[in-house]
Amino acid sequence: MKNTILQGKKVSRIFRQGSMRNTVLDQVDISIYEGDFTVIMGSSGAGKSTLLYALSGMDPVSGGKVFYKDREITSLKEKQMADLRAKEFGFVFQQTNLVSNLTLFENVAVAGYVGRKGSTEEIRDRAGRLLRQMKIDKAQNRFPSQVSGGEAQRAAIARAMVGKPGLLFADEPTGALNRSNTTEVLNLLTDLNRSGQSILMVTHDMRAAARGNRILYLEDGKVLDELRLPPYSEIREQNRESQVSGWLSGLRW
Repeated sequence: MKNTILQGKKVSRIFRQGSMRNTVLDQVDISIYEGDFTVIMGSSGAGKSTLLYALSGMDPVSGGKVFYKDREITSLKEKQMADLRAKEFGFVFQQTNLVSNLTLFENVAVAGYVGRKGSTEEIRDRAGRLLRQMKIDKAQNRFPSQVSGGEAQRAAIARAMVGKPGLLFADEPTGALNRSNTTEVLNLLTDLNRSGQSILMVTHDMRAAARGNRILYLEDGKVLDELRLPPYSEIREQNRESQVSGWLSGLRW
């Protein structure tokens, strides 16, 4: 039995504007397990990204509780939550959000200094290793404007990993990439998961979703269904995507 690393209990997110009330998350119960590559899918407006932001503490919840490693985090003060995110969570978004006047190496290292897991020398060594792992070490002294979108996204993954996060959050990480760069980024995420990294990813891309071993389907702010898969294997990729496609078709995706 896998350990639960993140859990949401009756998580709600309600937006109000005047007398209007929009319930985006409706008392969601969700458990994320250690070592899993968990994917959240759903139609546009289903609340996928909102759920990811609520679970990671980036956005407040309107109701319910979120627990990380059995510690309730919804009651943390802003500074405490920021400290937890810096030390325990990694984030990758559709847009890389790299600092334009810092090199790729500096972007990664600075994120490590914030989490402060190790000495300055250890963080710099870790940043260098990650850039090599992401196969962009030759571009480490370039600025974000001087590299391709795929290279920038790989740098963003290195930045997310430099603090040794317990959980990596990814929100549409391949949404702005072409097919070849998408494959490279998915391969990197798959390799990280194989090494033991827990990942929670939001995507609308079936190819990306097929990399997960557990896919949750969100509809009208609730988890409607889930699909469990064996660990990803390139050899069985086509059958895997067909299985995901059939499951989504049954949900009228």
